[in-house]
Amino acid sequence: MEVNIQIDGTLLRVPEGMNVLEAALQNGIYIPHICHHPDLPELGSCRMCIVEVEGQDGVTPSCKLAAKEGMVVRTKSEAIDKLRKLSMELILAAHPEDCSTCPKYGRCELQTLIQYMGVSAARMHTRVKGIAKDDRNPLLIHDMNRCVLCGRCVRACQDLRGVGVLEYGKEGLETKVGVLHDKLLKDADCRFCGACAEVCPTGTIRDMADFTPSEKKDKLIPCQAACPAHTDVPRYVRLVKEGRYAEATAVIHEKLPFPECLGRVCNHACEEGCRRSELNQPVSIRNIKRYAAEHADNSLWQGKQKQLPPTGKKVCVVGGGPGGMTAALYLAKQGHSVTIKEAYPKLGGQMQYGIPSYRLPRDVVDKEAAYITDAGVQVQTNCRVEKPVELLRDFDAVLMAVGTHGGVRLPMKGSGLQNVLVNSDFLRDSAMGKDTGIGKRVIVLGGGNVAFDCARSAVRLGAEEVHLACLEKREIMTADEEEIEQAIEEGVQVHPGQTFESINGQVCAESVTFCDVEDFHFDENRRAVITKVEGSEHTIPCDTVIFATGQRTDLPEDSGLERGRGNCIATKPGSLQTSAEGIFACGDAVYGTRSVIEAIASGREAASVIDKYLGGDGDITEVLAPVEAPSQYIGKVEGFGYMERAGEEFLPSEQRKASFAPISKGICDSEICGEAARCLQCDLRFGITGHRLWSDYTNEKEEG
Repeated sequence: MEVNIQIDGTLLRVPEGMNVLEAALQNGIYIPHICHHPDLPELGSCRMCIVEVEGQDGVTPSCKLAAKEGMVVRTKSEAIDKLRKLSMELILAAHPEDCSTCPKYGRCELQTLIQYMGVSAARMHTRVKGIAKDDRNPLLIHDMNRCVLCGRCVRACQDLRGVGVLEYGKEGLETKVGVLHDKLLKDADCRFCGACAEVCPTGTIRDMADFTPSEKKDKLIPCQAACPAHTDVPRYVRLVKEGRYAEATAVIHEKLPFPECLGRVCNHACEEGCRRSELNQPVSIRNIKRYAAEHADNSLWQGKQKQLPPTGKKVCVVGGGPGGMTAALYLAKQGHSVTIKEAYPKLGGQMQYGIPSYRLPRDVVDKEAAYITDAGVQVQTNCRVEKPVELLRDFDAVLMAVGTHGGVRLPMKGSGLQNVLVNSDFLRDSAMGKDTGIGKRVIVLGGGNVAFDCARSAVRLGAEEVHLACLEKREIMTADEEEIEQAIEEGVQVHPGQTFESINGQVCAESVTFCDVEDFHFDENRRAVITKVEGSEHTIPCDTVIFATGQRTDLPEDSGLERGRGNCIATKPGSLQTSAEGIFACGDAVYGTRSVIEAIASGREAASVIDKYLGGDGDITEVLAPVEAPSQYIGKVEGFGYMERAGEEFLPSEQRKASFAPISKGICDSEICGEAARCLQCDLRFGITGHRLWSDYTNEKEEG
């Protein structure tokens, strides 16, 4: 039921019982306040929001005043102004004087209120609280000398979140906000949700990390920011915790077409930024993604997919790897007729022919590649394109997503000997079940994940002795730590900090000579500077050498497209447009070998760019999961800060190295909910009403 009230001569119709302060603010009428927050229970302690009501004596806090029919309210009078200034002066008497030293300078509600009221503590006897700044906790700083006892943080912790870590206490004669018995937040079972910092009107409780307003979302939800496709990680992790796997997978599919593949081989940059790592270990986001995709009913997202009417435009995507498939999928959804021309027998690119099947089973690749044909994309396999410009006769646009399927041989002595292989050829032959030509003693040159794929594949193909050598010292090797440790468990002998001096032999490779590296770095021109250990030359015998020192596109030089560094396809600055009008490029073919998730992100960008080129709006976004506001109430969880990361289950090394069967079982059923529950739910902060300053209100703007 609504009632009519009047505030400063303005007639308003508002819900009966709504407090007058919020009724005024929602209608653009500013009443000073500091303890009020629209998402929290009212406290009424600051006395800044006092008003006069016709027919009543004295003043009343408007946050505690319920709207009634016919109520007439005044927000300004000589008496009101005098009492407000007194309240503010009392607050300032115990507040640090110099705003310019405050980390929240320019973003502080108290500071703007001081400016609005034009007051200072000059008339009052000032005092210093002398409470030490507490920076012992991860993520949050407690600087209680700046506290104005508005109580917002306590109400946010107790009432909004239901955690109840913060409470009022005493330090000497001073009242302060803190944790019972001065415990660390982690020991008090804080959820580190950041609600206290979000509602704090001063710099009292604030984030350890500093950021500008424009950086806030990226800094506070780093998992989403770090993901090249900006997947809504907190949302799908929360849905997995609730056992809603179909909805979680639908959230993932809003940005990523291949969640099962990524759940096994993503480089999980999201985990590197995870704020949970400040407490102990990051959330196992990749494995949560995998679990959701493996346990979901796909009908939810499949039934809601975007499909625009046919445009009559035709696009050819050259290359059926993750980038090309992604671009083809989204272009088809935009209504274009799309054809993929793939050089090899099956879709998947490096997922099919580069990453070994023990890491990424081929049935998983085939299952998710089928999403592309299900969307109406035409696929031509065993179809190599060498003159892409000729495709413009039949297509309105062409996308080159050819990847980097050409291995790199270092220009060193012996690199042309028989039984000296390159990574891409070796892994592709292995994936296709062809004879790889390796012998019993294999040396892999290189220290990245692809090098370890080669070494571990060699073990599975029957090599009796496998060595891997790289320039980098052990602590800075570029491969994932998990890859290195598992390779060692499987018998690979790892030799970090080694130069490659020569491959020795008359016709076939018989050994490789190395020197120990004393120092290895790049100069200002990105040229390698290597210092060898004197007298450290040594030789390891072998009958096969595999170069795993890089990959490049295998597109012919006379393809008609301008090239850049490393034979990559050159594109115009800030664009995916190549040197040929109507031909675009994306993924590894543009920037060199990176990761599956980066290729997918590049494919999404290409789809948007090409759609615009063909006359569309470039908007490839879609909503596949139910849009729901998550509950702000998260409750207390005993031992939350100490919850350990769930381990990924792997087969024992003896079983692993015996075949190319999948080695990882992911996270088990009994642990997945607990792992998802470790998430700090950093995104919930963005559901809290933001700070509202006096300059945001129409009546003050008009009067000013």
